[in-house]
Amino acid sequence: MASPIVGILLAAGSGSRFGGDKLLHPLADGTPIAVAAARSLATACERTLAVLRPGSAALAALLAAAGCEIVICDEASLGMGHSLATGVRAAPAAAGWLIALADMPFIQPTSHHSVVAALRAGAALAAPSYQGRRGHPVGFAASWYESLIALRGDSGARALLAAAADPITLRAVDDPGVLRDVDRPTDLDPTDHPKT
Repeated sequence: MASPIVGILLAAGSGSRFGGDKLLHPLADGTPIAVAAARSLATACERTLAVLRPGSAALAALLAAAGCEIVICDEASLGMGHSLATGVRAAPAAAGWLIALADMPFIQPTSHHSVVAALRAGAALAAPSYQGRRGHPVGFAASWYESLIALRGDSGARALLAAAADPITLRAVDDPGVLRDVDRPTDLDPTDHPKT
C-alpha cells in the first residue's frame, strides 16, 4: 500500500483581524469555519492533522470530532512557518503533504482531490488554480520534508515556492473557494468575490 498523502490543516492563528476566534465562528449553515475546512480536506487524505496553538481546547474538540489528529505547536505565536514545520514533522513517513488553511472553508473537496492526484502522478509541488490564479491548498511531495521542517517565521512556505527549481504543477478547478480566505467578518458575505 502506498504511503499516505497527509492533510495538514493550519489552525494555529490568532484571528486578530477578525476580532475574535474566527475559526470557531459559524458559517451560514452553522458549521464552524475550521470544521468546514477540515471536512473538505479530509475527503482527499487518508490522514488529516490539525495544528493548533496551545489553549485551543474548544477548537481541538471540534476538529477531533471531525476526524483530525490534533497537533499542538508550542511556537505557534512565532508564525505560520513554525506551525507548518510542526505538522510535517508529525507525519514524517508521508508520501506528501497537502497544506490547507483553516480559514479557507469554501474550498470544494474536488479541489483537494485534484492536488492529491497531481502529487500521486509525480508532481513535486502542486496547487489548484482558478481563472489563472494559484490558490490553496498546496501539495508538497516527500522530497520537501527537510525544507518544510526547517521553516520558521510567518511567511509559511512562500519562500520555498518562490525558490523552487521545479515549477509548481497547477490544476485548473472551477472553484473560487481556492482563493477565498476569511480574515474579517465581511469576508463571510456570500456575495463577495475572491479577493484580488
